[in-house]
Amino acid sequence: MACILIADDDELIAELVSDLLIDAGHACGWVTSAAAAWDCVLRKRPDLLLLDQGMPGESGLTLLRRIRRNPQLDDLPVMMFTAMRGEDDRARALYAGAQDFFSKPFIPVELVRRVTRLIAPRADGPRHVALEDAVIRDPRRAAVPDHRARRVI
Repeated sequence: MACILIADDDELIAELVSDLLIDAGHACGWVTSAAAAWDCVLRKRPDLLLLDQGMPGESGLTLLRRIRRNPQLDDLPVMMFTAMRGEDDRARALYAGAQDFFSKPFIPVELVRRVTRLIAPRADGPRHVALEDAVIRDPRRAAVPDHRARRVI
């Protein structure tokens, strides 16, 4: 079970997608603005963010760029979930750091399949850990090997 946050200014779509993903076995919640999404991801990092590209106020694309600049969130999987359909929109989203781009209207089975594909690699893996924390917690990783000790005569 993954924890998924949906950020979409269309409450009907957000609720529909949330119900769909809950039925697929995930914990899911939704917000209607980029500002609310930012607050949520800072409070409790989700396993996946479904982000509408064209929201009023701060756009989903701008929020995605802000997420990628934050060292605690820069590896958060993001699927751009939008009514925009052009190749330029897709290219901008992927360039900004989205892992996937999914257009509305959508086929429910396809959305669940793509969400599953995005969260699968992270299901058993570790969450984001800062490099210095990993080194402090596991001093073996910080050790520099002494290649002179392996010299064969």
